[in-house]
Amino acid sequence: MDHASPDHSCAPVLDALAAYHATGQTPFTPPGHKQGRGADPRVREVLGDAVFLSDVLATSGLDDRTSSRRVLERAQALMADAVGAEHTFFSTCGSSLSVKAAMLAVAGPHEELIIGRDAHKSVVSGLVLAGIRPVWVDPQWDPDLHLAHPPSVRAFEKAFDGRPDARGALVTSPTPYGTCAALADIAALCHRRGKPLVVDEAWGAHLPFHPDLPTWAMDAGADVCVTSVHKMGSGLEQGSVFHLQGDRIGPAALKACADLLGTTSPSVLVYAALDGWRRQMAEHGRALYSDALALAGRLREQIEDIDGMHVHDRADFCAPGRAADLDPLQIIIDISALGTTGYRAGDWLREHHRINLHVCDHRRISAQLTHADDTLTTGRLLTALRDLSRHARALRTDVRVEVPDPAELRLEQVMLPRDAFFGRTELVPWDKAAGRVAAEMLTPYPPGIPAAVPGERLGTEVLRYLRTGVEAGMVVPDAADPAMENVKVVVRPAEGA
Repeated sequence: MDHASPDHSCAPVLDALAAYHATGQTPFTPPGHKQGRGADPRVREVLGDAVFLSDVLATSGLDDRTSSRRVLERAQALMADAVGAEHTFFSTCGSSLSVKAAMLAVAGPHEELIIGRDAHKSVVSGLVLAGIRPVWVDPQWDPDLHLAHPPSVRAFEKAFDGRPDARGALVTSPTPYGTCAALADIAALCHRRGKPLVVDEAWGAHLPFHPDLPTWAMDAGADVCVTSVHKMGSGLEQGSVFHLQGDRIGPAALKACADLLGTTSPSVLVYAALDGWRRQMAEHGRALYSDALALAGRLREQIEDIDGMHVHDRADFCAPGRAADLDPLQIIIDISALGTTGYRAGDWLREHHRINLHVCDHRRISAQLTHADDTLTTGRLLTALRDLSRHARALRTDVRVEVPDPAELRLEQVMLPRDAFFGRTELVPWDKAAGRVAAEMLTPYPPGIPAAVPGERLGTEVLRYLRTGVEAGMVVPDAADPAMENVKVVVRPAEGA
């Protein structure tokens, strides 16, 4: 910042947008709707005029042609100050872009990057685009709950011992289930070896703003941290921020990688929401999250009293060999005692109570709380969950998802993800695909963690898991055949000769 004590009551993007409106400027630039005048009235009726009025260019609109007012630069500097980072960058293309930019800044084609295998599909997309060679680190598997927690520091240490030339490490924390890695220990390990640590903290944008939340990545010593403000903050969809500290990755290099991937037409609407959220958190974040944490505590107790439901807590998730910490705002509910799946329960709650849940898997449902929730929203959730318990008998099913054990779930990486994705491919029946090399991501969604990535050799158990999962209601949207009757694989060399 330009001065020692930044004024967090300012919101440079929002202030510039207000000035744009006040000065009555007439654009002869994109966007072509020209302040909504050209938009279909039926569209304006649904979206509202304010959306179009605030959809302006970042330059020759929000700022002048040369960006002399430094609107975005000042907004990013305020964000960095609010969370204690050295540099902050806004993204209007989501954390999917931000994490790719961080990966490109650390490793290049054919260079190795040590990555937790519970990474989001956006990380795998980064491997495909960059030609990076992944060195996978296994998550910590709970065999009783059939749930993966972030990898341990020992697992990363073992990976570095075997691959000392790896360029750095990437870990996902928190997971979509709210479980957190021992980030300070992993960062210290990386730094002892002179390597940077990138943290995909997409689910942790709120963590810097309350001491009773898990330690956020910058405080734990990470070099780059990627956060999705639209997930746990007040950002619009696609609003992401990535932070940088230290000298292991240069800010110019990171920005250049983001520019390589990002749009040249960023959304001022998304920028404005990011800027406003920073001001909200700087001024009121602690109080808002004190209320949210208290609300979550009461909600957890009330759900625990519902027949057939168990709310996972630290006793379930945090222990040696499991997670290091837990975000209590992720309400993870085991409903296996009801005799149904999370897929069926989630669909029933939407149909009968207009309740939309987050993660629904073979035995769990989850509700994500933020500072926006209150007794009204949680009351509706409780009413719906109690009704679900009463109707559970009608939702019971004999369809069983065949979840593999960890050894069967872990596939061998035999080709670079890029080579498999862009190579010659064919579709084969799922029950004939064992032993073949995957040419696509196969990702139960949400949470968006691939069960198979391009270049991995497919196993019978993983294929049966996905096929039985789809039969039970699992969604695999990125597959060439979402019904999982066929799988895209690499053409065998002899067949492609």
